[in-house]
Amino acid sequence: MKVAAAAYPLDWFDDWSDYETKLDRWVTEAAEEGAELLVFPEYGAMELASLGGLAVAADIEGALREADRHKAGSDAMMARLAARYGVHILAGSGPVYDVPHAGDRPVNRASLFGPHGFIGHQDKAMMTRFEREDWNVVAGTGLNVFDTDLGRIGILICYDSEFPLLGRALAEAGVEILLVPSATEALAGFTRVRVGAMARALEGQMVSIHSPVVGAAPWCYGMEENTGRASIYGPPDRGFPATGIFAEGGLGEPGWVYAEISRAAIADVRADGNVLNFRHWPEQEPQLAKVALRRKT
Repeated sequence: MKVAAAAYPLDWFDDWSDYETKLDRWVTEAAEEGAELLVFPEYGAMELASLGGLAVAADIEGALREADRHKAGSDAMMARLAARYGVHILAGSGPVYDVPHAGDRPVNRASLFGPHGFIGHQDKAMMTRFEREDWNVVAGTGLNVFDTDLGRIGILICYDSEFPLLGRALAEAGVEILLVPSATEALAGFTRVRVGAMARALEGQMVSIHSPVVGAAPWCYGMEENTGRASIYGPPDRGFPATGIFAEGGLGEPGWVYAEISRAAIADVRADGNVLNFRHWPEQEPQLAKVALRRKT
């Protein structure tokens, strides 16, 4: 199948129709290229804060609440686009309030759509310092596995990808395609997520699709600068690129990046790769019980 990772810039919208026009254009472009799975980035929904005006978008709490206010409309539009083109779409994540466990604070939620409508959502599990200390965005309550016509899909949002046990849990649950939407201000932050996404592909012997926000949005609190490149990774093993990179865009370059991936190749490398990281993972456990500090005498 062909998959598409977005390097997505945040734009200012004077009205809702501008947003609809943009998303229609992006989805149409990828669908016409033959992509069956389209991945938008973390906090891609924050551009909706512009609909509240400059003062709202620049406010620490106002931007979050304004983006959340448009969640239902954005979901409905994504469902229509997925149905129109017969594709699966991971919409850009954003803040969602009124979540039972979260009290009066939002979670960071990414929603997945298919040709027949809404499939489900994933809330970010591990919050960055900025989310904890400034925005007060709170963690979700677990990981979801989406059993789709394209295969089993899991989602690790940005910082989540830097924690190997989360990726392992998804791999053990049968995930073949890992979606990693991200939003990082600096190159160092992007690199951390990139390394995490590549490592999860290596350990789980699966494909990971990394979609970042790119460019400047000086009018939106928390999203002023964004660094990244869209990329698609696999395990560097038989049947996959030797670098582990199927495709990548230029740093900071907006647009789609595409790759052809194969579930059969994932199954094959897990069964008979040059290395068997997925199968051999449990062999770490007895070694962990034998960690010994050797002092110099």
